[in-house]
Amino acid sequence: MTPEQFVAGLPKAELHMHIEGSIEPALFLRLARRNGVALRWQTEDELRDAYRFTDLQDFLNLYYDGCRVLVAPQDFHDVTRDYLRRAHADRVLHAEMFLGVQGHTSRGVPLAAVMEGVFGAMDAAEAEDGMSSGLIVVVQRHRSEDEALALLEELRPWYGRLLGFGLGGAELGNPPSKFAGFFRCCRERGFKVVAHAGEEGPAAYVREAVELLQVQRVDHGNACLDDPALVAQLVRLRIPLTVCPLSNLKLQLVPSMAAHPLRRLMDAGLCVTVNSDDPSYFGGYVNDNYLACQQALGLGRDDLTSLARNSFEAAFITPEQRSAAFRAVDAWVAHSIQQAAA
Repeated sequence: MTPEQFVAGLPKAELHMHIEGSIEPALFLRLARRNGVALRWQTEDELRDAYRFTDLQDFLNLYYDGCRVLVAPQDFHDVTRDYLRRAHADRVLHAEMFLGVQGHTSRGVPLAAVMEGVFGAMDAAEAEDGMSSGLIVVVQRHRSEDEALALLEELRPWYGRLLGFGLGGAELGNPPSKFAGFFRCCRERGFKVVAHAGEEGPAAYVREAVELLQVQRVDHGNACLDDPALVAQLVRLRIPLTVCPLSNLKLQLVPSMAAHPLRRLMDAGLCVTVNSDDPSYFGGYVNDNYLACQQALGLGRDDLTSLARNSFEAAFITPEQRSAAFRAVDAWVAHSIQQAAA
């Protein structure tokens, strides 16, 4: 069995993926036509050519511009459903998706349109593909904490369906500590909490996310390696990192996949997971990320299996779901060994 075949059949969870970052060029253009949104690009090739970024802010400028094509409930349904179909094809059993609600409501899109479209697609994925999923609303760190708290109140009608809250956007100049009060409120209301930290920001931002925001996962977290005491803390507390290798490469945060810190993070004993972040913009879904790491870092079957098991350990799922997922991983590994011996 080739590495490609092994990864293709390996059950996994994806825990770091932005719904708005999964709009493929064809759907992007179709939604623009549907909603009468004027674009700078006329063809799929022109749009793909624009997906060349120098840093995180350069990407975010295009990302927020692209959000303009999402207007009606059906738009949010279509992009979410398309991603979940693709994830299902990559043997993703469970996905936890990010949604940047503020980028839509600030354009005048009704909150109900956003939430109803996304939840409808999640329900369809479970009914049609047997795939579970969860939604994490990400507040934008360049906005104020007061705006985040207001959003928390506005989302009350959907509390029963929301998995949790996160923090995203350009890190520099926007430390996690800026949202300590908001995260306290989220925790008090029983929500799971995560935060982007240590992607372009320093290790100190990862520490703030852990100690001040008391997150249950760190999204990215690469910079923790600059602080050995922090690494030891993350290992001791078993706080997972949702690492996004191809995203890091595309945003020029690493010079090459061979230089990516994933292997060092794993060797340090951290609970590392592999994810796609914004797959349509960064040129790879979750299996593409697994394979890019396998090829560049020399990951073996045991390494890939460990990453898959970590993804279910880190997922916000029930113990029963986790046990079933572990059994599915073990069954696939046993099958691959049998194939190799045949």
